[in-house]
Amino acid sequence: MNSEQTIPTFNDPLPIDLFLESEDNAYLYDDLRQFEHYLLNYLADAGHDYDSPLALWAQSSDELVFLIAACWRLGIPFVPLDPQLTDAEFIKRVQQLKVATVITDKKSAPDSSIHAIDIQDLDLTNVIQPDFEPLDWVKERRKSVQPDQIFGYFFTSGTSGKPKTVPLKRRQLLFAARASIQNIKPNRNRFWLLCLPLHHVGGISVILRSVLYGAGVFRMDRFDEDIISGYLANDHRFEAASLVPTMLKRILAKPEVKIHDDFQAILLGGGPIDTSMVEECFERGVPIIASYGMTESGAQIAANPLMTIGDLSRPKKSVGKLFSPNKVEIRNADNEPLEAETSGQIWLKGPQIFDGYLEQGLNQAFDNEGWFNTGDFGYLNKNQELFIEARRTDLIISGGENIPPQEVEEALRGLQSIQEAAVIGVPDKEWGQKVVAIVVLHGDSAFNAADIQDQLRPSLRSFKIPKEIIPTDHLPRTKTGKISRHKIKELYPKLSRQ
Repeated sequence: MNSEQTIPTFNDPLPIDLFLESEDNAYLYDDLRQFEHYLLNYLADAGHDYDSPLALWAQSSDELVFLIAACWRLGIPFVPLDPQLTDAEFIKRVQQLKVATVITDKKSAPDSSIHAIDIQDLDLTNVIQPDFEPLDWVKERRKSVQPDQIFGYFFTSGTSGKPKTVPLKRRQLLFAARASIQNIKPNRNRFWLLCLPLHHVGGISVILRSVLYGAGVFRMDRFDEDIISGYLANDHRFEAASLVPTMLKRILAKPEVKIHDDFQAILLGGGPIDTSMVEECFERGVPIIASYGMTESGAQIAANPLMTIGDLSRPKKSVGKLFSPNKVEIRNADNEPLEAETSGQIWLKGPQIFDGYLEQGLNQAFDNEGWFNTGDFGYLNKNQELFIEARRTDLIISGGENIPPQEVEEALRGLQSIQEAAVIGVPDKEWGQKVVAIVVLHGDSAFNAADIQDQLRPSLRSFKIPKEIIPTDHLPRTKTGKISRHKIKELYPKLSRQ
């Protein structure tokens, strides 16, 4: 194994250094150490097998951050679940993974066979005590953790709309953390701003990278552009932030926003980044790192640091070079590698790439040599800088949320007034993409977009409800009878003017 392939290692944080701060609380890494001892003991008393997945189903809180960090350090695999999941969605996910224990802020678990632990049982004011007595076997537990162990199970939706289960291994995050240091690494007792959801790999990687670096995390319950703008302008403890493009646009909408001199960069991912926003950041001195990644790669696997005002050394539309030692190829429909500047599907290989979905039937995404077909489209220039043209074929990414169009189409077709529906993502200045539905009505049904949106609310999350609904007489189809999204996107400008 060459030096590039050697598993990266990191030093333990100093106990006296700041680990986590939120609006009302601040905690040291020694507090995290105490929490780890308490958690292991608590789970042992609860009869939980440490090597079985532990579900985390709760809103963002200091306790949830501690749980994620402690599970990582102790080698307890965890399953971060969207707190907005329906009962049916929760049951399907935990049964698939054979989860026996869930830590939650709900009153109970929908499945009575699951042992539900109230997250308030791990309230930090009760757990962290001055008379703390360490347990020798906790240190042994940490020493036994291996890089090829699964640290978490994540759910991601592809173009089919069916959730895929992505087991992520420790080595993936270790390689990603080492690569990220090239561009961004907050110092001891300095903050990485965290306002992303804690059931996505993007938000969780902020916590885990900070633990590896020995840096601090500043957690916010929700995104607030006014408060964040103040931090970035005036509070020199903030050295990094992870945002999606929609968040950054709301910050840039404030003309008075400035960035203090000690701030390193905003790591930007989770959706399309338009050139005009990059140019505005250049002009206003807002350092950003445009990145590319996915759950399957343990978050970012390529990055383009655009940090200097007027810096034209890197192409603004690029997401940068792939992190070494990972590799990228652009291939045509016959899986043949393409030359530079030629568009095709993006294939990845390397230690940051996962080993396969839990659902075996989905693993045709790998070829015989271990290359992973991302389903994304793009090209490489002669400097091996990557350009993304389309993500996951039909997948819509709006405000950092993945929206499978098939799910929205199915909900629309379930309405009495709608015969056919096609859903596409259209570029949008605020959201990156907005959800647009083109519908064919039944018979003499009256068209009212607001009524249709209201009827969708019981079955769809708010960000999945089309922001624009357009009636038409028919939907273009391919020769095989499938709805042609490509043609619909071409027709959209004309349809939207009718």
